[in-house]
Amino acid sequence: MTPFDPARLQASTVCLPPGPWATVLDCLCDHFKAIDRSQWVDRFARGRVLGADGQAISAGDPYKRGLRLHYFREVPNERVIPVQEAILHVDEHLVVADKPHFLPVTPGGAYVEQTLLRRLIHRLDNPHLVPLHRIDRHTAGLVLFSANPESRSAYQRLFPERRIEKRYQAIAAALGQHTFPLVHRSRLEHGEPFFRMHEVQGPANSETHARVLEKNEEHWRYELSPITGKTHQLRVHMAALGAGISNDPFYPALLDVEDDYQRPLKLLAQSLSFDDPLTGQARRFETRLRLDW
Repeated sequence: MTPFDPARLQASTVCLPPGPWATVLDCLCDHFKAIDRSQWVDRFARGRVLGADGQAISAGDPYKRGLRLHYFREVPNERVIPVQEAILHVDEHLVVADKPHFLPVTPGGAYVEQTLLRRLIHRLDNPHLVPLHRIDRHTAGLVLFSANPESRSAYQRLFPERRIEKRYQAIAAALGQHTFPLVHRSRLEHGEPFFRMHEVQGPANSETHARVLEKNEEHWRYELSPITGKTHQLRVHMAALGAGISNDPFYPALLDVEDDYQRPLKLLAQSLSFDDPLTGQARRFETRLRLDW
C-alpha cells in the first residue's frame, strides 16, 4: 500500500498540544481560535480532517496529546485575484516564476487557492513545490521554488549563507540629499500592528545597498540589493531614507485602502544570481516584468 502523503493533497499538519480537552474537536477549536466551531464541525462531516494514516476521523474522537492530524485550509467564498503569474523556468530541481503584484506567495489569512504556490502546484501537477524565499504580496517579480524534496536543503542553504544575490528595482521620490551609491543598515523589529516593521535602537540586523538607475523629474528609479532578508526590509529602509516606495500602503504611514490594481507598489524583484549547489554552474534569472513610471 502506498503510504499516505499529505503533501500530495496539500493538507496542513498539526500535532495536538497538551491541554484539558475531551475531544479532538474541542482541542482544534481552542487551538485555532480564528476558525468558528461550526466550520470545524463541517470539515469533520465532509472528511476534511484526517488521522496520520490518511483516514477521516470523527469530531467526537477522544483528545490525545501529540495526536498527529492533517486538515485542509479553506476560505469560504475566497476572492479571486485578477492577475496572472508567469512560469519562467522549470527543471528537475527548481521552478522560477514571475509573481504579479497583489498575489500572495503562500496560503494565509484570506487566501488559499489564490496564491502563487497553489496556482503553480495545479499548473505543474507537483504537490512538492516549496518556495525557497518569499516576497511581499504587494511586491512583484521573481520567486524561486524547490521542486524536489531530495535536493531542497542544498538550495535552501543559499539564502541563510548569503550565497545568492538578489536585486530589486523601486520607484520613489528623489533623494537628492543623499550621495549614491549608499549602504543603509538598521535594526528592524515588529511593531504595531504586528505586520509592520520599524527601525529601533540597537545593533543592526538588516542591510541594503542602493544606487540610482534613472531619474524622472520628481521620481527616481532605484536598484536595491538586500544583503539580509528581513520582513519589509526594502520598504522600511526607503521610508527611513526619506522616500517611501510609490503606492506603499504600509510605509511610511499605514493607509486604510483596498487593493487598487491600477496603483501597485512600485517594487519589483528584478534578478536572482547564484552558483548552483549541485553543479557549480553560475545561474541568473531575470524578471520579464517592468515598473512603469
